[in-house]
Formats: sequence, structure tokens, C-alpha cells
Amino acid sequence: MRLIADGVVDREGVSGLAMRLHYSERHLNRILTAELGAGPIALARAQRAQTARILVETSDLSMSDVAYAAGFGSIRQFNDTVRQVYAVAPSELRVRARSRVGARREPGTVSVRLAVRSPFAAAPLLGFLAARAIPGVETAGDGQYARTLDLPHGAGVVDISISDRVQATFTLADWRDLAPAVERVRRLLDLDADPMAVDEHLLRTGLGELVRARPGLRSAGAVDAAEMTVRAIAGQQVSVAGARRILGRIAATLGSPLPEIRDGLAFLFPSMDQLASAPAGVFPMPVRRSDTIRRLAERIADGIMTFDADRTRVFEQLTSVPGIGPWTAGYVVMRGLGDPDVFLGTDLGVRHALDALGRDPSATASWSPWRSYAVHHLWATLSRKEPS
Repeated sequence: MRLIADGVVDREGVSGLAMRLHYSERHLNRILTAELGAGPIALARAQRAQTARILVETSDLSMSDVAYAAGFGSIRQFNDTVRQVYAVAPSELRVRARSRVGARREPGTVSVRLAVRSPFAAAPLLGFLAARAIPGVETAGDGQYARTLDLPHGAGVVDISISDRVQATFTLADWRDLAPAVERVRRLLDLDADPMAVDEHLLRTGLGELVRARPGLRSAGAVDAAEMTVRAIAGQQVSVAGARRILGRIAATLGSPLPEIRDGLAFLFPSMDQLASAPAGVFPMPVRRSDTIRRLAERIADGIMTFDADRTRVFEQLTSVPGIGPWTAGYVVMRGLGDPDVFLGTDLGVRHALDALGRDPSATASWSPWRSYAVHHLWATLSRKEPS
């Protein structure tokens, strides 16, 4: 579902999706139909309809351009799908939307209200992201978060207002990247979580005071698993502030610049090709750690390693890279892949938090299947020292 929402079916077809997952097309269709009641084509079609509605209601694109940007093969297919899904013609959607619009928008931008389940602990999530924001790539503070995005068809920027709701404004080089951009932001903010289920379980298993202090705490994710892996490696054995400085220098040296600097955003995070081909000495860190980043980037760039496999396989692939241990791999699986049940038992911050609360580490098994959220609750109790 993550890959479908990211637009893989639109770009590579069902065969491309099946190849990424190492399934036959027939078996993939059978699994999705059994679990979700629809195959990959129908799910991708629903995604296209949602993207089309956003563009119809919030942009000035012509209907033909909307159809193309949303991934439809023809205007007729676009019209038929929108009518079937929303029971009105695309032109009527636009008329209704414009009757509701109060504020003017900038050309080339789309503002989307991202659905989020309550409760939603916005402040701790924003604080977590702000502490780790890479200079030139991310900015955060005062209820706002923004970052650059390296998307399938070009660069993008997202500006997010985070409170009891989430409003995201996207500036994109290509409108076809809207659906992937929305999906990546949802993963970053863990907006598809079921906070009631998580909180109810953790309340019953000894974390009551933490859950009551931060109801609806999210397990912060990532816009890209490969980027998150590089960030985790760069943050090994250094402070959060130190990791930010290191990553900011790497982004400024290797990252592709935006056509125009926007409120402190100047670069894309370097691609794996850029990291793999970087000259010696460009990484401001010990040689062994920079070698680890280079080896990882080479494997990803060459297609030897992928984050599309199941989480156990990704963990094994990561730990096979010299310099990547269980903590780093677990952190990537938790944040990069959104696994809700990762417990970083060797993490120094987690251990300090457990000691301060007088908790026995052996009791953490009862927190499953939401141990990633328990980890974030433990980190949130730390006033200063948190993992990178």
C-alpha cells in the first residue's frame, strides 16, 4: 500500500510493483483482493481520483492537465472516474470549491488538509522533528515544519502547519508528484496511526502516566528510508546537535540546490548516487563511518539493497553492511519503514528513561505490538539527551 500510494503503479505498472515485492502479478492481485477487497489497479485508481480532486479544487490547472498530473490515461477516463467516485463532474467540484475559498493561494502551490485521527500530540512531534532538522533541508518551529523533497519527477517543497490539524502546502516542479509528496508527509508525521488503539494498550501495560501526559503521541517517520539510514549512521556516537551540523554540511556540499532558496531551504538531501560518488574527505566524520555511508549508498544505487522488502529482510540487509549494527538497523526499520513494534533496548536515552522511571527492561515485552510508540514516550521524558 505504501508503494501504491507513492505512485509506483502509475509509474511502473502492476508488473513493476510485483517485481519490487518479488511476487508474481497474479499472486499480488490475489493477496490484495483477499486482504483489502481490491486489486492494485483499483487501489491505484482510487489514489488517482483523490489526487485529481485535490488538483481540481486547489489549483488553476486545466482539466486536461489535472488528468495528466493525476496519472489518468485519457480525459474520458478521468471524467468517468471522478463521476463514479464523487458523483459529480470535475467542473462541478471546482465550482463548489471556489465558492468555499476565502484566501488566495500562490501560483504553483497546492494546499491540502491532511486527515489525522484524534488525539494528536502535535507539540512533541514537532519538537522531535525540530531537534533533528537538517540546515538547508528542513526548518521547524512555532507550529511550522518545512522541508525539501526529492520526488520521482523533480524537486518539491512542503510547508506544514501542525496543530490539532495538519495543513500542508506543496510547491512542486511536476504536478504528477502530488500523490507521492502527500504520502511521504503522511509517513513522516505518522498520520495513519490509530492513536486510540495505541494509547489504550500502553495504558494497560504500565505506561499510564506517560500516555496521559501526551495522548496521541506519534512515532515520527521519514520521507525516505535511505535518507533516514544515512541520518542514523551520521548520528552514531554524536549528539543530536552534532548530527545536525554534520548532515547540514553534507547536504550543502553534495545536495542538489533548489532553483530558489525559500525561507532557509536551499538543498535536496543528497541522493544515493551523489553519496556513493562523493570524493574522499567530503564527509565531516571519522573515516570508518563515512565508509559505511559510502558502502550503503553504493548498494542502494546499484539496486543490491532495497527498502521494499519485508522488515525482517531489510533489517538483515542493513546489518550486513559493515558499520551498521542492530541499533541503527532497528532505528531505520522504526522510522524509515514505520514499523510500530521496534524496541531499541540498547539505546542510551531509552535506558536512562527506564532507569528514571524505575522500570524493569524485561517488562517491555508487554508493550508489543506498539513498542515504537513506547520508545517515543520514553524519549519524550528526556529533557535534553535524545537519540539522533
